[in-house]
Amino acid sequence: MPSREEISYFGAGPAPLPTPVIEQSAEALVNFENTGLGLSEISHRSPTANKVLADAKSALSTLYDIPLEGDDAYEILFMQGGGTGEFSASVQACVGWWVERRRRRAVAELGEGKDAEVVERVRKEIKEELKLDYLVTGSWSLKASQEAARLIGSNYVNVAVDARKSNNGKFGVIPAESEWNLSDSKKSAMSYWCDNETVDGVEFPKFPDCLKGRTEDDGVVVADMSSNFVSRKINVRDYGMIFGGAQKNLGIAGITVIIVRKSLLALTPAPTFLQQLSDVLPSAIPPVVFDFATIAKNNSLYNTLPIFNLYVATLVLQSLVSTFAEKVGGQEELANRKASLIYEALDQYSDTYHVVPDKSIRSRMNICFRIKPKADSNAEPGKWDEAREKEFLASAEKKNLMGLKGHRSVGGMRASNYNAVSLTSAEKLVAHLVEFAATS
Repeated sequence: MPSREEISYFGAGPAPLPTPVIEQSAEALVNFENTGLGLSEISHRSPTANKVLADAKSALSTLYDIPLEGDDAYEILFMQGGGTGEFSASVQACVGWWVERRRRRAVAELGEGKDAEVVERVRKEIKEELKLDYLVTGSWSLKASQEAARLIGSNYVNVAVDARKSNNGKFGVIPAESEWNLSDSKKSAMSYWCDNETVDGVEFPKFPDCLKGRTEDDGVVVADMSSNFVSRKINVRDYGMIFGGAQKNLGIAGITVIIVRKSLLALTPAPTFLQQLSDVLPSAIPPVVFDFATIAKNNSLYNTLPIFNLYVATLVLQSLVSTFAEKVGGQEELANRKASLIYEALDQYSDTYHVVPDKSIRSRMNICFRIKPKADSNAEPGKWDEAREKEFLASAEKKNLMGLKGHRSVGGMRASNYNAVSLTSAEKLVAHLVEFAATS
Protein backbone atom coordinates (compact mmCIF):
# COMPACT_ATOMS: atom_id res chain seq x y z
CA MET A 1 0.00 0.00 0.00
CA PRO A 2 1.32 3.48 -0.83
CA SER A 3 2.18 5.90 1.94
CA ARG A 4 0.53 9.29 2.20
CA GLU A 5 3.66 10.95 0.84
CA GLU A 6 3.51 8.82 -2.30
CA ILE A 7 -0.02 9.88 -3.24
CA SER A 8 -0.77 12.96 -5.33
CA TYR A 9 -4.47 13.67 -5.00
CA PHE A 10 -6.31 15.95 -7.44
CA GLY A 11 -9.91 15.28 -6.38
CA ALA A 12 -12.42 18.10 -6.70
CA GLY A 13 -13.59 17.94 -3.11
CA PRO A 14 -13.29 17.01 -0.39
CA ALA A 15 -9.78 18.14 -1.15
CA PRO A 16 -6.40 17.13 0.30
CA LEU A 17 -5.24 18.69 3.54
CA PRO A 18 -1.69 19.53 4.61
CA THR A 19 -0.30 16.51 6.44
CA PRO A 20 0.75 18.55 9.52
CA VAL A 21 -2.84 19.77 9.82
CA ILE A 22 -4.16 16.20 9.73
CA GLU A 23 -1.62 15.06 12.32
CA GLN A 24 -2.40 17.89 14.71
CA SER A 25 -6.14 17.45 14.17
CA ALA A 26 -5.86 13.73 14.90
CA GLU A 27 -4.28 14.51 18.26
CA ALA A 28 -7.00 17.04 19.02
CA LEU A 29 -9.70 14.51 18.21
CA VAL A 30 -8.35 12.18 20.91
CA ASN A 31 -6.98 14.54 23.57
CA PHE A 32 -7.17 18.26 22.92
CA GLU A 33 -4.36 20.19 24.62
CA ASN A 34 -4.08 17.60 27.40
CA THR A 35 -7.63 18.13 28.61
CA GLY A 36 -8.36 14.42 28.48
CA LEU A 37 -11.21 15.12 26.06
CA GLY A 38 -11.36 15.10 22.31
CA LEU A 39 -12.26 18.41 20.70
CA SER A 40 -15.48 17.00 19.26
CA GLU A 41 -16.57 16.20 22.84
CA ILE A 42 -16.08 19.70 24.23
CA SER A 43 -19.04 22.08 24.51
CA HIS A 44 -19.33 24.54 21.66
CA ARG A 45 -20.01 27.24 24.29
CA SER A 46 -16.90 26.52 26.33
CA PRO A 47 -13.93 28.93 26.57
CA THR A 48 -11.91 26.37 24.60
CA ALA A 49 -14.36 26.39 21.71
CA ASN A 50 -14.61 30.17 21.79
CA LYS A 51 -10.84 30.43 21.46
CA VAL A 52 -10.90 28.18 18.38
CA LEU A 53 -13.58 30.43 16.92
CA ALA A 54 -11.64 33.60 17.74
CA ASP A 55 -8.45 32.15 16.25
CA ALA A 56 -10.26 31.27 13.02
CA LYS A 57 -11.67 34.77 12.67
CA SER A 58 -8.30 36.35 13.44
CA ALA A 59 -6.43 34.27 10.86
CA LEU A 60 -9.03 34.83 8.12
CA SER A 61 -9.24 38.57 8.78
CA THR A 62 -5.43 38.74 8.62
CA LEU A 63 -5.23 36.86 5.32
CA TYR A 64 -7.94 38.89 3.59
CA ASP A 65 -7.43 42.19 5.44
CA ILE A 66 -11.04 42.13 6.61
CA PRO A 67 -12.09 45.17 8.66
CA LEU A 68 -13.89 43.97 11.78
CA GLU A 69 -14.54 47.40 13.30
CA GLY A 70 -15.57 50.80 11.97
CA ASP A 71 -18.03 52.05 9.38
CA ASP A 72 -16.94 49.52 6.75
CA ALA A 73 -16.77 46.55 9.14
CA TYR A 74 -17.61 42.99 8.17
CA GLU A 75 -18.85 40.05 10.19
CA ILE A 76 -17.25 36.62 9.83
CA LEU A 77 -19.76 33.84 10.39
CA PHE A 78 -19.31 30.09 10.56
CA MET A 79 -22.42 28.09 9.76
CA GLN A 80 -23.52 24.74 8.36
CA GLY A 81 -25.29 23.75 5.16
CA GLY A 82 -22.43 24.19 2.71
CA GLY A 83 -22.44 26.41 -0.33
CA THR A 84 -25.74 24.88 -1.40
CA GLY A 85 -27.33 26.06 1.83
CA GLU A 86 -26.08 29.54 1.07
CA PHE A 87 -27.83 29.47 -2.32
CA SER A 88 -30.99 29.70 -0.23
CA ALA A 89 -29.73 31.84 2.65
CA SER A 90 -28.24 34.51 0.39
CA VAL A 91 -31.51 34.91 -1.50
CA GLN A 92 -33.61 35.23 1.62
CA ALA A 93 -31.15 37.62 3.25
CA CYS A 94 -30.76 39.92 0.24
CA VAL A 95 -34.50 40.02 -0.45
CA GLY A 96 -35.10 40.80 3.21
CA TRP A 97 -32.60 43.65 3.18
CA TRP A 98 -34.15 45.02 -0.02
CA VAL A 99 -37.63 44.91 1.53
CA GLU A 100 -36.47 46.57 4.76
CA ARG A 101 -34.86 49.47 2.89
CA ARG A 102 -38.13 50.10 1.11
CA ARG A 103 -40.16 49.72 4.30
CA ARG A 104 -38.03 52.36 6.01
CA ARG A 105 -38.32 54.68 3.04
CA ALA A 106 -42.10 54.23 2.98
CA VAL A 107 -42.36 54.99 6.71
CA ALA A 108 -40.24 58.12 6.25
CA GLU A 109 -42.47 59.34 3.42
CA LEU A 110 -45.88 58.24 4.73
CA GLY A 111 -45.27 58.76 8.42
CA GLU A 112 -45.60 56.55 11.48
CA GLY A 113 -48.83 54.66 12.12
CA LYS A 114 -49.57 54.04 8.44
CA ASP A 115 -48.83 50.33 8.59
CA ALA A 116 -51.35 49.21 5.97
CA GLU A 117 -50.22 51.89 3.52
CA VAL A 118 -46.57 50.95 4.09
CA VAL A 119 -47.28 47.28 3.40
CA GLU A 120 -49.18 48.15 0.23
CA ARG A 121 -46.41 50.49 -0.96
CA VAL A 122 -43.75 47.83 -0.46
CA ARG A 123 -45.92 45.14 -2.06
CA LYS A 124 -46.32 47.33 -5.15
CA GLU A 125 -42.57 47.96 -5.35
CA ILE A 126 -41.84 44.26 -5.03
CA LYS A 127 -44.11 43.46 -7.97
CA GLU A 128 -42.72 46.25 -10.14
CA GLU A 129 -39.03 46.39 -9.24
CA LEU A 130 -37.55 43.45 -7.32
CA LYS A 131 -34.88 41.54 -9.24
CA LEU A 132 -32.04 39.21 -8.35
CA ASP A 133 -29.25 39.15 -10.93
CA TYR A 134 -27.37 35.92 -11.62
CA LEU A 135 -24.27 35.52 -13.75
CA VAL A 136 -24.67 31.92 -14.89
CA THR A 137 -21.26 30.72 -16.04
CA GLY A 138 -21.30 27.11 -14.88
CA SER A 139 -23.15 24.33 -13.12
CA TRP A 140 -23.08 25.87 -9.64
CA SER A 141 -24.27 29.34 -10.58
CA LEU A 142 -27.03 27.65 -12.57
CA LYS A 143 -28.11 25.73 -9.47
CA ALA A 144 -28.01 28.94 -7.42
CA SER A 145 -30.29 30.74 -9.87
CA GLN A 146 -32.67 27.79 -9.91
CA GLU A 147 -32.87 27.82 -6.12
CA ALA A 148 -33.73 31.52 -6.16
CA ALA A 149 -36.53 30.84 -8.63
CA ARG A 150 -37.78 27.96 -6.48
CA LEU A 151 -37.89 30.10 -3.34
CA ILE A 152 -39.31 33.42 -4.51
CA GLY A 153 -40.44 32.85 -8.10
CA SER A 154 -38.77 32.94 -11.49
CA ASN A 155 -40.33 36.33 -12.26
CA TYR A 156 -37.93 37.91 -9.77
CA VAL A 157 -34.82 36.16 -11.11
CA ASN A 158 -32.85 37.88 -13.86
CA VAL A 159 -30.23 35.69 -15.50
CA ALA A 160 -28.03 38.59 -16.54
CA VAL A 161 -25.77 36.30 -18.51
CA ASP A 162 -26.06 32.65 -19.52
CA ALA A 163 -22.65 31.66 -20.81
CA ARG A 164 -24.05 28.66 -22.68
CA LYS A 165 -25.67 31.00 -25.19
CA SER A 166 -22.21 32.14 -26.26
CA ASN A 167 -20.65 28.69 -26.44
CA ASN A 168 -22.89 26.33 -28.42
CA GLY A 169 -24.99 25.41 -25.43
CA LYS A 170 -22.10 24.52 -23.14
CA PHE A 171 -20.30 26.30 -20.34
CA GLY A 172 -16.70 27.30 -20.98
CA VAL A 173 -16.70 31.05 -21.59
CA ILE A 174 -17.58 34.24 -19.72
CA PRO A 175 -19.11 36.75 -22.14
CA ALA A 176 -17.80 40.32 -22.10
CA GLU A 177 -19.38 42.56 -19.47
CA SER A 178 -20.89 44.65 -22.26
CA GLU A 179 -23.13 41.64 -23.00
CA TRP A 180 -24.45 41.32 -19.45
CA ASN A 181 -28.04 42.35 -18.90
CA LEU A 182 -27.87 43.56 -15.30
CA SER A 183 -30.89 45.11 -13.62
CA ASP A 184 -30.90 48.70 -12.44
CA SER A 185 -28.66 48.57 -9.37
CA LYS A 186 -31.22 50.53 -7.35
CA LYS A 187 -33.87 47.89 -8.06
CA SER A 188 -31.68 44.81 -7.79
CA ALA A 189 -31.57 42.97 -4.46
CA MET A 190 -28.37 41.11 -5.34
CA SER A 191 -25.84 40.37 -8.05
CA TYR A 192 -24.51 36.84 -7.66
CA TRP A 193 -21.78 34.85 -9.33
CA CYS A 194 -19.74 31.74 -8.59
CA ASP A 195 -16.13 32.88 -8.66
CA ASN A 196 -14.83 29.47 -9.67
CA GLU A 197 -16.90 26.75 -11.31
CA THR A 198 -15.48 23.37 -10.30
CA VAL A 199 -17.40 21.27 -12.83
CA ASP A 200 -16.62 23.37 -15.88
CA GLY A 201 -13.16 24.71 -15.06
CA VAL A 202 -14.19 28.36 -15.34
CA GLU A 203 -12.88 31.10 -13.05
CA PHE A 204 -13.55 34.82 -13.11
CA PRO A 205 -10.13 36.38 -13.79
CA LYS A 206 -10.98 39.43 -11.67
CA PHE A 207 -13.76 41.28 -9.93
CA PRO A 208 -16.29 42.48 -12.54
CA ASP A 209 -15.69 46.13 -13.38
CA CYS A 210 -19.39 46.84 -13.77
CA LEU A 211 -20.05 45.86 -10.15
CA LYS A 212 -17.42 48.08 -8.60
CA GLY A 213 -18.47 51.02 -6.48
CA ARG A 214 -21.80 49.57 -5.35
CA THR A 215 -23.21 51.52 -2.41
CA GLU A 216 -25.49 50.53 0.46
CA ASP A 217 -28.50 51.51 -1.68
CA ASP A 218 -27.50 49.17 -4.52
CA GLY A 219 -28.06 45.46 -4.88
CA VAL A 220 -25.75 43.37 -2.72
CA VAL A 221 -22.70 41.95 -4.49
CA VAL A 222 -22.54 38.24 -3.57
CA ALA A 223 -19.76 35.84 -4.55
CA ASP A 224 -19.60 32.09 -4.00
CA MET A 225 -15.92 31.32 -3.40
CA SER A 226 -16.33 27.75 -2.21
CA SER A 227 -13.60 26.43 -4.50
CA ASN A 228 -11.09 29.29 -4.69
CA PHE A 229 -11.27 30.66 -1.16
CA VAL A 230 -7.92 32.06 0.10
CA SER A 231 -6.21 31.22 -3.19
CA ARG A 232 -5.76 34.79 -4.43
CA LYS A 233 -5.92 38.37 -3.24
CA ILE A 234 -9.27 40.14 -3.20
CA ASN A 235 -10.56 43.46 -1.94
CA VAL A 236 -13.21 42.37 0.55
CA ARG A 237 -14.71 45.86 0.52
CA ASP A 238 -15.92 45.30 -3.05
CA TYR A 239 -18.37 42.68 -1.80
CA GLY A 240 -21.49 42.76 0.30
CA MET A 241 -21.19 39.04 0.99
CA ILE A 242 -18.75 36.22 0.29
CA PHE A 243 -19.48 32.62 1.17
CA GLY A 244 -17.92 29.24 0.71
CA GLY A 245 -17.93 25.68 1.94
CA ALA A 246 -14.75 24.64 3.73
CA GLN A 247 -13.97 21.36 1.98
CA LYS A 248 -11.85 22.68 -0.88
CA ASN A 249 -9.22 25.08 0.47
CA LEU A 250 -10.16 25.59 4.12
CA GLY A 251 -10.62 22.20 5.71
CA ILE A 252 -13.23 19.47 5.88
CA ALA A 253 -16.92 19.42 5.07
CA GLY A 254 -19.30 20.54 7.78
CA ILE A 255 -18.79 24.28 8.06
CA THR A 256 -19.48 27.20 5.76
CA VAL A 257 -17.77 30.58 5.96
CA ILE A 258 -19.71 33.79 5.39
CA ILE A 259 -18.13 37.24 5.23
CA VAL A 260 -20.89 39.84 5.28
CA ARG A 261 -20.99 43.61 5.67
CA LYS A 262 -22.20 44.42 9.19
CA SER A 263 -24.38 47.30 8.07
CA LEU A 264 -26.48 44.86 6.03
CA LEU A 265 -27.30 42.82 9.11
CA ALA A 266 -28.95 45.88 10.62
CA LEU A 267 -31.44 45.80 7.72
CA THR A 268 -32.90 42.43 8.68
CA PRO A 269 -36.70 42.89 8.58
CA ALA A 270 -39.17 41.68 11.17
CA PRO A 271 -40.67 38.31 10.19
CA THR A 272 -44.12 39.72 10.94
CA PHE A 273 -43.65 42.31 8.20
CA LEU A 274 -42.52 39.70 5.68
CA GLN A 275 -45.49 37.53 6.59
CA GLN A 276 -47.79 40.28 5.34
CA LEU A 277 -46.07 40.04 1.96
CA SER A 278 -46.33 36.26 1.60
CA ASP A 279 -48.68 36.61 -1.37
CA VAL A 280 -45.85 38.15 -3.42
CA LEU A 281 -42.85 36.69 -1.55
CA PRO A 282 -43.82 33.17 -0.49
CA SER A 283 -40.46 32.07 0.99
CA ALA A 284 -38.67 35.22 2.08
CA ILE A 285 -38.28 34.31 5.76
CA PRO A 286 -35.16 32.18 6.32
CA PRO A 287 -34.99 29.32 8.82
CA VAL A 288 -33.47 30.70 11.99
CA VAL A 289 -30.26 28.69 11.47
CA PHE A 290 -29.79 30.57 8.16
CA ASP A 291 -30.65 33.99 9.58
CA PHE A 292 -27.38 35.91 9.41
CA ALA A 293 -28.35 38.51 12.01
CA THR A 294 -29.24 35.79 14.51
CA ILE A 295 -26.03 33.88 13.85
CA ALA A 296 -23.94 37.06 14.17
CA LYS A 297 -25.65 38.09 17.41
CA ASN A 298 -24.77 34.69 18.87
CA ASN A 299 -21.16 34.66 17.62
CA SER A 300 -21.88 31.75 15.24
CA LEU A 301 -23.01 29.65 18.22
CA TYR A 302 -26.80 29.92 17.99
CA ASN A 303 -26.88 26.19 17.34
CA THR A 304 -24.15 23.58 17.83
CA LEU A 305 -21.24 24.52 15.61
CA PRO A 306 -18.95 21.53 14.86
CA ILE A 307 -15.88 22.84 16.64
CA PHE A 308 -13.59 20.08 15.43
CA ASN A 309 -14.37 20.96 11.81
CA LEU A 310 -13.74 24.61 12.64
CA TYR A 311 -10.45 23.68 14.31
CA VAL A 312 -9.22 22.01 11.12
CA ALA A 313 -10.01 25.20 9.19
CA THR A 314 -8.28 27.27 11.87
CA LEU A 315 -5.10 25.23 11.48
CA VAL A 316 -5.22 25.63 7.70
CA LEU A 317 -5.69 29.39 7.98
CA GLN A 318 -2.95 29.76 10.59
CA SER A 319 -0.63 27.72 8.41
CA LEU A 320 -1.19 30.14 5.52
CA VAL A 321 -0.52 33.11 7.81
CA SER A 322 2.75 31.64 9.06
CA THR A 323 3.92 30.33 5.67
CA PHE A 324 3.42 33.38 3.47
CA ALA A 325 4.65 36.82 4.45
CA GLU A 326 2.52 38.18 1.61
CA LYS A 327 -0.58 36.60 3.18
CA VAL A 328 -2.91 35.35 0.45
CA GLY A 329 -0.57 36.82 -2.15
CA GLY A 330 1.99 34.12 -1.40
CA GLN A 331 -0.55 31.35 -1.87
CA GLU A 332 -1.73 33.03 -5.08
CA GLU A 333 1.79 32.93 -6.52
CA LEU A 334 2.08 29.23 -5.73
CA ALA A 335 -1.37 28.44 -7.15
CA ASN A 336 -0.55 30.32 -10.34
CA ARG A 337 2.77 28.54 -10.71
CA LYS A 338 1.22 25.08 -10.35
CA ALA A 339 -1.61 25.88 -12.74
CA SER A 340 0.77 27.37 -15.30
CA LEU A 341 2.91 24.23 -15.33
CA ILE A 342 -0.08 22.01 -16.01
CA TYR A 343 -1.67 24.26 -18.64
CA GLU A 344 1.66 24.69 -20.43
CA ALA A 345 1.98 20.92 -20.77
CA LEU A 346 -1.58 20.59 -22.04
CA ASP A 347 -1.02 23.37 -24.58
CA GLN A 348 2.34 21.99 -25.65
CA TYR A 349 0.73 18.68 -26.56
CA SER A 350 -2.41 20.08 -28.14
CA ASP A 351 -2.51 17.18 -30.60
CA THR A 352 -3.37 14.98 -27.62
CA TYR A 353 -5.12 17.27 -25.14
CA HIS A 354 -7.92 19.80 -25.38
CA VAL A 355 -8.45 22.26 -22.53
CA VAL A 356 -12.20 22.68 -22.15
CA PRO A 357 -12.74 26.34 -21.15
CA ASP A 358 -11.62 29.38 -23.10
CA LYS A 359 -8.03 30.39 -22.34
CA SER A 360 -9.08 33.77 -20.95
CA ILE A 361 -11.06 32.26 -18.07
CA ARG A 362 -9.26 29.02 -17.31
CA SER A 363 -9.60 28.04 -13.68
CA ARG A 364 -6.45 27.85 -11.59
CA MET A 365 -8.25 25.49 -9.22
CA ASN A 366 -9.98 23.00 -11.54
CA ILE A 367 -8.16 22.18 -14.76
CA CYS A 368 -10.61 20.43 -17.10
CA PHE A 369 -9.40 18.73 -20.27
CA ARG A 370 -10.24 16.01 -22.78
CA ILE A 371 -8.13 13.64 -24.85
CA LYS A 372 -8.37 13.69 -28.62
CA PRO A 373 -8.37 10.64 -30.90
CA LYS A 374 -5.07 9.75 -32.49
CA ALA A 375 -4.34 11.56 -35.72
CA ASP A 376 -4.45 8.33 -37.75
CA SER A 377 -7.82 7.22 -36.35
CA ASN A 378 -11.11 7.40 -38.23
CA ALA A 379 -12.84 9.20 -35.37
CA GLU A 380 -15.40 11.86 -36.13
CA PRO A 381 -13.90 15.38 -35.82
CA GLY A 382 -14.68 17.07 -32.53
CA LYS A 383 -15.22 13.81 -30.67
CA TRP A 384 -13.16 12.76 -27.66
CA ASP A 385 -11.43 9.42 -27.33
CA GLU A 386 -12.99 7.98 -24.19
CA ALA A 387 -10.93 4.81 -24.47
CA ARG A 388 -7.72 6.87 -24.36
CA GLU A 389 -9.14 8.84 -21.45
CA LYS A 390 -9.69 5.62 -19.49
CA GLU A 391 -6.15 4.59 -20.39
CA PHE A 392 -4.86 7.95 -19.15
CA LEU A 393 -6.66 7.60 -15.82
CA ALA A 394 -5.53 4.00 -15.32
CA SER A 395 -1.90 4.79 -16.04
CA ALA A 396 -2.08 7.85 -13.77
CA GLU A 397 -3.38 5.76 -10.87
CA LYS A 398 -0.49 3.34 -11.31
CA LYS A 399 1.75 6.33 -10.61
CA ASN A 400 -0.35 7.30 -7.57
CA LEU A 401 -1.86 10.29 -9.38
CA MET A 402 -5.39 10.06 -8.03
CA GLY A 403 -8.72 11.86 -8.39
CA LEU A 404 -8.31 12.97 -12.01
CA LYS A 405 -11.66 11.83 -13.38
CA GLY A 406 -13.93 14.65 -14.55
CA HIS A 407 -17.35 15.37 -13.11
CA ARG A 408 -19.94 12.76 -14.05
CA SER A 409 -22.04 15.37 -15.87
CA VAL A 410 -19.30 16.37 -18.32
CA GLY A 411 -16.78 13.53 -18.39
CA GLY A 412 -13.14 13.87 -19.31
CA MET A 413 -10.41 14.75 -16.84
CA ARG A 414 -10.17 17.32 -14.09
CA ALA A 415 -7.03 18.10 -12.11
CA SER A 416 -8.03 20.07 -9.05
CA ASN A 417 -5.21 22.34 -7.98
CA TYR A 418 -6.32 23.30 -4.49
CA ASN A 419 -4.01 24.96 -2.00
CA ALA A 420 -2.84 21.73 -0.35
CA VAL A 421 -1.78 20.19 -3.68
CA SER A 422 1.99 20.49 -3.62
CA LEU A 423 4.22 21.82 -6.36
CA THR A 424 5.81 18.37 -6.46
CA SER A 425 2.42 16.79 -7.17
CA ALA A 426 1.82 19.25 -9.99
CA GLU A 427 5.22 18.40 -11.45
CA LYS A 428 4.44 14.67 -11.27
CA LEU A 429 1.20 15.26 -13.16
CA VAL A 430 3.04 17.27 -15.81
CA ALA A 431 5.52 14.42 -16.26
CA HIS A 432 2.63 12.01 -16.79
CA LEU A 433 0.96 14.34 -19.29
CA VAL A 434 4.18 14.54 -21.29
CA GLU A 435 4.83 10.80 -21.16
CA PHE A 436 1.27 9.87 -22.12
CA ALA A 437 1.29 12.25 -25.08
CA ALA A 438 4.57 10.80 -26.29
CA THR A 439 3.75 7.11 -25.88
CA SER A 440 0.00 6.59 -26.06
